[in-house]
Amino acid sequence: MRIFLAGASGVIGSRLLPLLVDAGHQVAAMTRTAAKLDALRAAGATPVLCDVFDAAALSAHARHFVPDLLMHQVTELPDHRARIPDFRTRNDRVRSEGTRNLIDAARATRARVLAQSIAWNIGPVIEAHERLILEADGTVLRYGQFYGSGTYYQDPPPNDPRIHVDEAARHTLAYLAGPAGIFTIADEEIPPPQVTAGRTGLAPRSTTTDC
Repeated sequence: MRIFLAGASGVIGSRLLPLLVDAGHQVAAMTRTAAKLDALRAAGATPVLCDVFDAAALSAHARHFVPDLLMHQVTELPDHRARIPDFRTRNDRVRSEGTRNLIDAARATRARVLAQSIAWNIGPVIEAHERLILEADGTVLRYGQFYGSGTYYQDPPPNDPRIHVDEAARHTLAYLAGPAGIFTIADEEIPPPQVTAGRTGLAPRSTTTDC
């Protein structure tokens, strides 16, 4: 499968990339940081330097690579958890404008869309983000709070819902070909989400992966 991985150098993207390459997929790994391109190339991917807010460049890169799947693992978060409130506006923009740009790039190449979401504190911005993915007949993965090396929670782990970041990456591979809908990936079993159909009338399928 040809996979365009947006957010390839992030906390989960950096775990996903070697798993995808090892599984035999051809990966275009997108980052906005030029200094990370060599590492992405060394990992076996085609490195792509692009900002998720540059809609024209994003679509051009997608058309050049012609992916089967466009994976949205982009976030705008600080290195330290205490500064999350300072980044909320920027991260919300990723989940609104950034999501729309990635969906447009996917449509330009008739690629499927898979996007990360969260399994806690789902507010209006997250709901709108998920609705955009569902209306594109895509797959939404609601991850529990990540813990493990390089995350906000290395020891002790966070409260439920939670998932070790390495396990989150591993379970993501099961959804590369779909199905469309909302799915929760967490250590513990939690009730499936209640999501109403959008303007398209698409009713998402929901389940929980109990890791």
